[in-house]
Amino acid sequence: MDCETYSLRLPMPAAPATIAIVTAAPMPADEVRRLTELRALELLDSDPEERFDRVTRLAQRLFGVPIALVSLVDDDRQWFLSNQGLDAAETPREFAFCAHTILGDDVMQVEDATVDPRFLDNPLVLGAPEIRFYAGAPISGPGGAKLGTLCIIDREPRVLTSADEASLRDMAEMIEREISATSLATGDELTGLSNRRGFEMLGAKVLDVCARRGLQVTLLYCDLDGLKRINDDFGHEVGDQALREYAQILGRAFRGSDVIARLGGDEFAVMLVGSQDGPPALGRLAELLAARNEAPEATYQLEASLGLATFDPSAPESLKDLSLRADAAMYQQKQQRSARRGDGG
Repeated sequence: MDCETYSLRLPMPAAPATIAIVTAAPMPADEVRRLTELRALELLDSDPEERFDRVTRLAQRLFGVPIALVSLVDDDRQWFLSNQGLDAAETPREFAFCAHTILGDDVMQVEDATVDPRFLDNPLVLGAPEIRFYAGAPISGPGGAKLGTLCIIDREPRVLTSADEASLRDMAEMIEREISATSLATGDELTGLSNRRGFEMLGAKVLDVCARRGLQVTLLYCDLDGLKRINDDFGHEVGDQALREYAQILGRAFRGSDVIARLGGDEFAVMLVGSQDGPPALGRLAELLAARNEAPEATYQLEASLGLATFDPSAPESLKDLSLRADAAMYQQKQQRSARRGDGG
C-alpha cells in the first residue's frame, strides 16, 4: 500500500479567550520505575532499525492505515522508535494518545477523536496529521514496565473488530520480543537480515495474525546455488560478498513488510503476507538476478533454487511445518537444477 507522509504542523495558538485545554493523561503509578527501565534500554533517540520498521510497515499494510508508529513515552515527550507515515520524530507528551494507552493493559481505541472529550481539542486532531481514528496496544519492557505503544492512525473515523484488536496485540508482542531480544543474537551480522532465531520469533507471530485475519501467506525458501564453487574459485571474502549481494537483491525484490532472513549458510527465507503478491515478487527477483548476472563486471553468477509453501488460514499450521514444506520444495528444485547441470549444485 502506497501511503502519504504527513508533516506534523501544530496549530498556531488561538487568542487567549479561545485557547483549548488539552486533557493530558495522568501519570502512571509506577512512573519512576517505568522511566528507569525505558532509559536503561537505551532505545530513546536511537537510529532507525529494520527489525522495528518491518513490523510497523506490516501493521500499516494489514490495517490499511496511513500511519503506524512505535511510540515510547518519555517524561515530557513521546518519541517514535519506528515511524511510518508521519514526518516527525516526537511530539509533546501532553498531546500523546499513547500516554493514555499505557495506563491500561489492553488496546485503546478512539473511533472518532473529534467527539472524544479527551482529544477533541488536541492539536494533533485540530491540525496535521488530523487524527480521527487511533488504536494503540501497550508495549512492555523485559522488566514489565509499559514503555509505550504500537499504534495505528487514520484520518477518517473507523472501528476495529475484536479480531482486529487481537491482531494489534499480537503485533505489539512482536515489538516486545524484538526489544527483549536486544541482547540475543537475532540478526545476521554478514547480511543485516534476521537470522534463524529472529525469523522464528517474528514468523510465528505473523502466522498467528494472518490466521486470525484470514490472510494467506507465502513462504519462500531460497538456496544460493554454487556458493562452494565461488568460495573455492575466488575465496571466502568473495563468497561473503555473494551472500550480501543476494540479500540486497531480496530486499529490492520484496516489500518492506515482508519478513526476510538468512537462515544460515547459503539458505534464505522470505515470508509474504498475501499469496497474490508472490508471483509479481518472484518476477522482480528473476529480473534483478538476470540484470546483475548480465552486467559486464559480474565475475561469477548468482543463482538460487527456490521452494514455495502456502499457508491456508482456514487450516492453519505451525511455522515449523510450513517451513518443512518450503524446504522440501526448494531441495526438489535444487536437485533438478543440479541434474541438468551435471554437477553437485
